[in-house]
Amino acid sequence: MKEASGSTASWSRWLLLGEWRAHPVRALVAIAAIAIGVALGFAIHLINAAAFNEFTAAVKSVSAQADLSVRGYQSRIDEGIYPQLAQRSDVQLASPALELNAAVPGQTSPLKILGMDSFKAAALAPDLLGIPAEDKPYDMLADDAVFLSPAAMAWLKLTTGDTLLLRNGMQTVRLRVAGGLVSPRAGQRIAVMDIGAMQWRFGLLGKLSRVDLVLKPGINREAFKADIARGGKLIATETSNQEARTENMSRAYRVNLTVLALVALFTGAFFVFSTQALSVVRRRSQFALLRVIGLTRGQILRQVLLEGAGLGIAGSLLGIGSGYLMAALTLKFFGGDLGGGYFPGVQPSVTFAPLAAGVFFALGTVVALLGCAAPAWEAARAHPAQALKSGSEDSSMSRLAAVWPALLMLAAGGICSQLPPVGGLPLFGYLAVALLLIGGIMLMPRISALLFSRLYRPGQPAIVGLALARLANVPNQASIALSGVLSSFSLMVAMAIMVASFRVSVDDWLIHILPAPLYISTAITGESSRISPAQQQQLAAVPGVQKIEFMRTASLLFSPDRPNVLLMARPVNALDPGKSIPILEGSLPAGSITGVLPVWVSEAMVDLYGYKVGTQLVLPLNQQRYAAVVAGVWRDYARQSGAIAMRLADYQKLTGDLDVSNAAITTDEHVTAEQVIKAIRTLPFGSALEFAQSSEIRATSLKIFDRSFAITYLLEMIAMVIGLFGVAATFSAQTLARAKEFGMLRHIGVTRREIIALLVAEGSLLTAIGILVGFVLGWVISLILVFIVNPQSFHWTMQMHMPWNLLFSVAAVMQVASGLTALLAGRQALSGSVLQAVREDW
Repeated sequence: MKEASGSTASWSRWLLLGEWRAHPVRALVAIAAIAIGVALGFAIHLINAAAFNEFTAAVKSVSAQADLSVRGYQSRIDEGIYPQLAQRSDVQLASPALELNAAVPGQTSPLKILGMDSFKAAALAPDLLGIPAEDKPYDMLADDAVFLSPAAMAWLKLTTGDTLLLRNGMQTVRLRVAGGLVSPRAGQRIAVMDIGAMQWRFGLLGKLSRVDLVLKPGINREAFKADIARGGKLIATETSNQEARTENMSRAYRVNLTVLALVALFTGAFFVFSTQALSVVRRRSQFALLRVIGLTRGQILRQVLLEGAGLGIAGSLLGIGSGYLMAALTLKFFGGDLGGGYFPGVQPSVTFAPLAAGVFFALGTVVALLGCAAPAWEAARAHPAQALKSGSEDSSMSRLAAVWPALLMLAAGGICSQLPPVGGLPLFGYLAVALLLIGGIMLMPRISALLFSRLYRPGQPAIVGLALARLANVPNQASIALSGVLSSFSLMVAMAIMVASFRVSVDDWLIHILPAPLYISTAITGESSRISPAQQQQLAAVPGVQKIEFMRTASLLFSPDRPNVLLMARPVNALDPGKSIPILEGSLPAGSITGVLPVWVSEAMVDLYGYKVGTQLVLPLNQQRYAAVVAGVWRDYARQSGAIAMRLADYQKLTGDLDVSNAAITTDEHVTAEQVIKAIRTLPFGSALEFAQSSEIRATSLKIFDRSFAITYLLEMIAMVIGLFGVAATFSAQTLARAKEFGMLRHIGVTRREIIALLVAEGSLLTAIGILVGFVLGWVISLILVFIVNPQSFHWTMQMHMPWNLLFSVAAVMQVASGLTALLAGRQALSGSVLQAVREDW
């Protein structure tokens, strides 16, 4: 038994190494295809995990060891709540906190400032306490002192003793950098100051953001939270709620990036399939001879699977190492947000994840095994006598031409595309894309035979006739060659259509929501932008201002496990709200909203909270709750967590807050935006304003969009490169397998140039069919991406747009590349002697 086992292992190793030695380039390319997919998926997982964990830890460090945080449904609560909570019999410790994202002059990102009572916070957040100088021990209580984390100091280029300038409405707040913090998170940009000083300096007297609580032992948290929420003004949240908000905010983006990375691995699977299928076809007679001398079907099956597994294992190991290196370099030089902007103010570092590495290693290996499963089964089931005959190569893959499995895949894909999301993720949408792609590739033998037989006509030029005749009569081999082209091109088409549709939709949306030529505020970023009523009147009286509209924004908490919802109070014409906001669904008639509070919700509110036109809801404002009705649904590409628009007059009436955040200015005819800006600068507060023209906002927004999708463009290019490698390897393998055919043609007088022309014609025709079918299949997949995956992931819709120039350019590149590949492969295949080539057929 040992001798038989050793003999089996010996010949198996001999066959494996012999195949790799005979065709090393093809094996290396297959390994590289698997490695690229594994590396991209593993790298994106490591980057996202590092950024998410670091950002979550930074958020948790703010509330530190508190059991619960009591906050309002808006960003501010009355400080009178603090003594009420501190005096409760079930509360052991209460610590007030005030948070503010303050605008920094000259910076595009705000600085988070945390106001704390240092005596109370010492027990809850000791790492965030300031470190005053030895000669100034009371700086923690000083009204002009602020303590910065090392990351904030490096970002602002400040040191102890310098002056920090911040924007608060029209005023500039000057604070002295009194020192650093005890132990902030690495990369966390945060400032800490005394809570009373912060209230005074930023005009927030009597206001808090939250009260952190430590409950006495044995207190039931759920009962406590229910008691706090009973009044309808406050809500008690846990640290787990903060983690859930962060996770929900970025989950769809992270999952979609991972799926995009696995597109390369998916394309690599078809590359392994074509490589192994052509290898089996070429060695069909060899396997038949091994069957004759005693090898079983099971041994042949295991041998081919072993070859595929070897490619997968080698590629997966290389991909794991490359992915870790890629993640480390990306985090070091570019940060961890991958263009999405979900994790600002942190500097994560990569940590090797053994479990994730094992998952991606297994995934790469399984993908390779699936890619060679059909060739392995065919090699095992082939009848030795028939396989030893020459010319039976195409029949070996006859099962690929079965129509019903392909139709079953396509039908299953159609059904999956109509299923709802799972846990807020479009898992069935992704499955539908995979099933449609597999089903389309399985239909290729039938499509190839039908198209090429229809194209063949008697009297055609000899080379064209030979090419069409062969392609029509060996459709199974043609389908193998087309699998790589079809998978890469169809996915590239689908992604290109989706990204172009999204970009055009965003551009149209920006045009709709930015009708005025000029926009002003006291701070482009942060929460401290305020324009008083008197200042509003002065702005409206500036020469050249034809019309000015003001807007107020606020943050509302609708669910402790979801990110805050943005409230936008702005002028909205109830008779025709579409003039102010991009309405999607028909609004309620103006007469039906008389006597009620109308609001207009974004698409995300429909998906996340179930709000539809006519839905009654409760709007939390100024620590009160007001009944409102949804008067319409509008499109918002800026906030996937949801937004609500209401009339500015209604907001001011309910809250008494007459300040606004920003303004939109329409200039008089023949008056430029620059002239109006110059006039506003002359106002007493003009130097404190920030100006942005609508064209600049659009250009900046589209630049951010392109940066967010930069990795998508990269993944599209990688998938296309893998597809081109598949074309090269496929034609190379086919020319080697057809050495007998070429030898016979040469023997009967066909010249070497004519055979090369024949190969170029076949390659060009195959690629043209692959591009044609790939375009149709990619268009169908793009419908799923645009109308199913994106709405289920990000809760917004878009209109279709076809990027014809890009699609034609990529199609031309693939067409030319395949022709050149066939040319080079033909030159290599015909380099041997005619006699030896003919002898192989005997």
